[in-house]
Amino acid sequence: MFAVLLCSTPVHGHVTPLLAVARHLHDSGHRVRFLSGSKYREAIEATGAEFLALPADADYDDADMDGAFPGRVGLTGPAGIRYDISTIFLRPALSQLAAVEAALAAETTDAVLVEPMFMGTLALVRKRRSERPAVISLGIIPLGLSSPDTAPYGLGVTPMRGPIGRLRNSALRFFAQRAIFGGVQKEAEQLILSATGEPLEGFFMNGQESADAIVQFSVPGFEYPRSDLPANVHFVGPLSRTVPSGGVLPEWWGELDGSRPVVHVSQGTVANRDYSQLIEPAVAGLAGDDVLVVVSTGGRPVDTLPSPLPENVRVAPYLPHDKLLPLTDVFVSNGGYGGVHYALEHGVPLVVAGKTEDKAEVTARVGWSGAGINLATAAPKPEKVRKAVLRVLADDRYRAASSRIGAEIEASAGLRGLEEVIVKVSATNAPPSLGSGSSESSSTIGSY
Repeated sequence: MFAVLLCSTPVHGHVTPLLAVARHLHDSGHRVRFLSGSKYREAIEATGAEFLALPADADYDDADMDGAFPGRVGLTGPAGIRYDISTIFLRPALSQLAAVEAALAAETTDAVLVEPMFMGTLALVRKRRSERPAVISLGIIPLGLSSPDTAPYGLGVTPMRGPIGRLRNSALRFFAQRAIFGGVQKEAEQLILSATGEPLEGFFMNGQESADAIVQFSVPGFEYPRSDLPANVHFVGPLSRTVPSGGVLPEWWGELDGSRPVVHVSQGTVANRDYSQLIEPAVAGLAGDDVLVVVSTGGRPVDTLPSPLPENVRVAPYLPHDKLLPLTDVFVSNGGYGGVHYALEHGVPLVVAGKTEDKAEVTARVGWSGAGINLATAAPKPEKVRKAVLRVLADDRYRAASSRIGAEIEASAGLRGLEEVIVKVSATNAPPSLGSGSSESSSTIGSY
């Protein structure tokens, strides 16, 4: 048995993947504590983990981000990105760190598992390994490690081979770090200095590189190759393999009988307030084609969709991906990391349209991998969606590429791989007992 502390910013897209991690580790007999926002207490406790609350000044309701952070209203492009990173993710870091240190003082912990945007561990990883638990970064978004072979994370720019590509990447990296994020970098430097008394080395967004291990919930076939990939990066496959589905199937389910191609359309469960971004263009664009358009509203009532709907559209608030995707010919998505991996797991080709959060990087990888078409916009026109869907249906190379990645996913270790990494990293330069808690410490880890 080992003891872990999971840490997440109080944002749905960050907390939800870690719930699967918490549930798996708890069900496997390990001690799990989960530090996040009070809104997610019930969901966290339902996994069997113990809930630990973030301090009030690091907590907020992500259902109303503009209300919680009025300064972001009206900001777009680089200004919006800078504001979000500075205000939502970076500034709570000292309070997050205090909560982490209190949790570590309360009881012995073998590993701290942290999603990449939880900045509270930026200072923790600067301590000597003998003075802290192992810190493991959980890759719930595309791998953001800096490399001469890749453009800076967040731009959605795909790799370019050779010396010209490296020169391009270097120029983009200089521009991103100095022009776009120069002010935020200074904030991070001051934060680390105040927390540790030592200067921050390197770019603050590269903090993931300082973790003892990076467990990426993907496979190499869906990630850009890096000649300098660190040895502590472990691809274990997506979390989607471990998430079971349930619920009653809609009454129209029998129509998914292969008599016409099935096109599944979804904006996920978070970015689904504005159907005009993707669902409406897809429905309108495919209205006259001999396909069955299956729409998930991500939990919103079906009657929130504009009516009347075309004859070839079927709708439900939620749909079981493990049952739907084997019957799907094309998945039209706004590029959520989990949803895209669901499709790849089943060898389903994609048409993707998303530019917010990490979606610019996810959609870029869909196009780069050959598993689908990246429309390179968050709000495509109906005809653009239609042409892309028909192209994917007509060209078997997209399905072949998705199936190739799906085979990698099938062979991946999943959360068992995470357990193996925790055991290995926790046993390396393990510190003495850090607290007075009652859970078994790293001294028992060899019995796992």
